[in-house]
Amino acid sequence: MHSTGTAPAPASAEIPPVTAGTPAATAGDPHGDSGRHTRRFGLPVATALVMGNIIGGGIFLLPASIAPYGTVSLVAFGVLTVGAIALALVFGRLAARDPRTGGPYVYAREAFGDFAGFLAAWSYWITTWVSNAALAVAAVGYLDVLVPVDGHRWTACLAALALQWLPALANFAGTRYVGAVQLVSTVLKFVPLLLVAVGGLFFFDPDRLGPFNSSGHGAIGAVSASAALLLFSYLGVESAAVSAGEVRNARRNVGRATVIGTAGAALVYLLGTLSVFGTVAHDRLVTSTAPFSDAVNSMFGGSWGGTAVALAALVSMTGCLNGWTLLSAQTPYAAARDGLFPSAFTRRRRGVPTVGVGVTVVLASLLTVYNYFSGSGKVFEVLVLVTTFTATVPYLLAAAAQIFHLVAGRPEAVDRARLVRDSVVTAVAAAFSVWLMAGAGYAAVYQGALFLFTGIIVYAVMAARRQRKQAR
Repeated sequence: MHSTGTAPAPASAEIPPVTAGTPAATAGDPHGDSGRHTRRFGLPVATALVMGNIIGGGIFLLPASIAPYGTVSLVAFGVLTVGAIALALVFGRLAARDPRTGGPYVYAREAFGDFAGFLAAWSYWITTWVSNAALAVAAVGYLDVLVPVDGHRWTACLAALALQWLPALANFAGTRYVGAVQLVSTVLKFVPLLLVAVGGLFFFDPDRLGPFNSSGHGAIGAVSASAALLLFSYLGVESAAVSAGEVRNARRNVGRATVIGTAGAALVYLLGTLSVFGTVAHDRLVTSTAPFSDAVNSMFGGSWGGTAVALAALVSMTGCLNGWTLLSAQTPYAAARDGLFPSAFTRRRRGVPTVGVGVTVVLASLLTVYNYFSGSGKVFEVLVLVTTFTATVPYLLAAAAQIFHLVAGRPEAVDRARLVRDSVVTAVAAAFSVWLMAGAGYAAVYQGALFLFTGIIVYAVMAARRQRKQAR
């Protein structure tokens, strides 16, 4: 963590870093960002953004999903956590070097040029709006426990749309309200999660854990198989870096928020899963549709756990949608500022790229409506699976950018100890990114590649328009 809070190492200081206040960082913002509705994020809100975006609604089903593999899945959790922390450290180092809004897009473009930057921005943007649609649809299932909405197609669809547009309206209101919603929702959702994660340890019964490896594969195969289900759990580690331009003292706070947020999310994941494993009998957990509800009922008796967990899941998902809506607009804004996305995406109001928020929520809404009225969820499921691949493209490009800076550093100006440490961390982060990509599966990689190739056509048009303007 110390390495993310200090100035960039000499090995990566060949290109003067650009501060958030330079013209390059603020160009294309005709509306300005001053006013009472605009507020730059401090360390607590930036950390909440990271934790809130990593921990969505998936944690409420996670223990049951990995239970068939046995407690060996906890080993997979540990391995993934190491990779996620390494990636967080890399984002912290890169943000200290260049604290502009855009995160992986900015890092890839600086290191490898416009085309790599565009691929990072394009793939990340696809990830955000498809994931928002998926998250809203999943949240309807939890809302149905509190208010019956899932029995009719229209009411379920309208509920999913409302769950997307409410966070979008918070974003339109300005970064001051985005930060407030994110902080409150993160605190509220951690109350029930910590109740199970910490309280469950007092009711822990080792006899309920079940076998160490019940997958039918060897230990390494079981770890890899369970990891494939856990891989998506850590998406969101880049959240503070993507919004670096809205973070106070970004060179210092982005790295800290990223590491603290990722470590905090990992701790909740591990403790929560371990507690559920130790409070719900293994044979029952394998078939559970609400493992945290079952854990609360087992701990305290009664049947109120289902309602409590449904409410917590709804709060969690709404907060997650709030944060992801902001991120969905930040990367296109950064790319548009450099002429790689349509210029309309540079329009900002009250600190928020409003066109990016609007376009993203409309696309997610259209996908949601299609999901409910197409008669089959298969196409939607394929698109959701594709996001597992598209999200890792910016991760790998960011890790590659850090490798580039480390190798390109002047030997006489390098701190050898720091170089070795950063090299090891970056190698782990790159391996983690490749593992994420492999875990998406062949079909997702194939479909994701088609999405990327579609983006190449968009890049060609934007590059031609920019060249024509320069020629005038």
